[in-house]
Amino acid sequence: MPRSLAMFPDFLHRYRQLPERCSQLQAPTPVAAPKLLAFNRPLAEELGIAGELLATPEQFAGLWAGNEWPPHAEPRALVYAGHQFGHFNPQLGDGRALLLGEVRDRNGRIRDLQWKGAGRTPYSRGGDGRSPIGPVLREYLVSEAMHALGIPTTRALAAVATGERVRRERSHPGAVMMRVADSHIRVGSLEYFAARNDTEAVQALVDEAIARHDPALAALPVAERYLAWLQAVAARQAERVAQWLAVGFVHGVMNTDNTLVSGDTIDYGPCAFLEQYQPRARFSAIDERGRYAYGNQPGMAQWNLARLAEAVLPLLAADSERAVAMATDCISAFAGDYEQQRLRQWRAKLGLQSAQQQDGALIDQFLSVLEHGAMDFTLACRLLSDCARSSDGDAAWLSLSASPQSARAWLADWRQRLALETRPADGIAAAMDAVNPLFIPRNHWVQAALADAEKRDDLTLFHRLNKVLQRPYDVQPEYADLAQPAAPGQQVMRTFCGT
Repeated sequence: MPRSLAMFPDFLHRYRQLPERCSQLQAPTPVAAPKLLAFNRPLAEELGIAGELLATPEQFAGLWAGNEWPPHAEPRALVYAGHQFGHFNPQLGDGRALLLGEVRDRNGRIRDLQWKGAGRTPYSRGGDGRSPIGPVLREYLVSEAMHALGIPTTRALAAVATGERVRRERSHPGAVMMRVADSHIRVGSLEYFAARNDTEAVQALVDEAIARHDPALAALPVAERYLAWLQAVAARQAERVAQWLAVGFVHGVMNTDNTLVSGDTIDYGPCAFLEQYQPRARFSAIDERGRYAYGNQPGMAQWNLARLAEAVLPLLAADSERAVAMATDCISAFAGDYEQQRLRQWRAKLGLQSAQQQDGALIDQFLSVLEHGAMDFTLACRLLSDCARSSDGDAAWLSLSASPQSARAWLADWRQRLALETRPADGIAAAMDAVNPLFIPRNHWVQAALADAEKRDDLTLFHRLNKVLQRPYDVQPEYADLAQPAAPGQQVMRTFCGT
């Protein structure tokens, strides 16, 4: 093994300490001609990657693609189940992903490193275990954009072309991604063992989740610990979905196998961001009935949490009726928790520092104005700060609306509410700019970047997008075109998983 790979951060082997049935050792399938497409140097530094690996990452494309790995690593595929669009699949598992291992980063956090698209695993279910280049670059762009927006997420460390073709509906260039996560323990991980009445494995996974994400709970008595953990997971989900909706994000596949107990966002297959505000907007080509439409996401998060509660019932109490009552109370509280998070997000977006009783109605009226005026969600939120500075900003904001009269009426109500704030106008506007992005991964730009990469081997637009999305709240005049909505006929309304 080259000395440079021996300089990789030490692995912790925490998954190895779980019951053997939680994962299977599996080497990745080598690729023909690995070529580095993108490398996340700041994240690499955060992980403690150093030396030649950091200085010349392109020389180690084989590592990022899975052709080789550091000594003492034990690549393994994790097993899980999941409710997919409401239907339970008792065994899914890492069909095209392999855990390289866990490391402790420079801040003391434990992080999983995973190859995605690294070949067949015991859970591939007849698939080839590979990924086309498009889904890899989409996940790289969008996951890093979400991180820059301040939304907890899995991260992208590297994207590598394989020099091979992948067959889906047609032939595509192949790629592998190295992904970083706080853990890969999913709701579906617990469902898998609960469906088999394997309470020992359920408890082992929950204990590991507590150790990694909620260590303070380990000091609680057992009778309280697991309910407190379920409440913590629910609280993170309430906050996460409120954050998604506040930036117009539509996940697209909110299945329980795509729900991490850490609360991090995972799986960026058929995801998209709103342009015109539409609560029923859906983009996933496989979500035919709109189960995971933009406005349905809070309810779907609660539904997923109910499945998690079912999986951990034996841990909550020995008496099944009492366990059900405890779980029911926790899941029932989600709606109120989500509403509090929604109000917190939207008060900040509208420049409201204090809390007033009428705020919920004002927020709902704002969203109604966006919908009926067919306003661009991101620009309508961002340009509102100019209206906070001065009425000189009104014309530009009103020009976004196809119903300026109702928009103007709301603007008057909003200014009346702002009069209750104590901050000066410039302070309110600056605070709004800090939470209302100017740049998001607009669907048409993402699609254009992926098409350039696949058809012309041209990553110019990909790298341009990736750069601007690292500073989504900053005015960047040289990237002004990337802040604009799609022109008529350019809208991208369908996205695909790529599996």
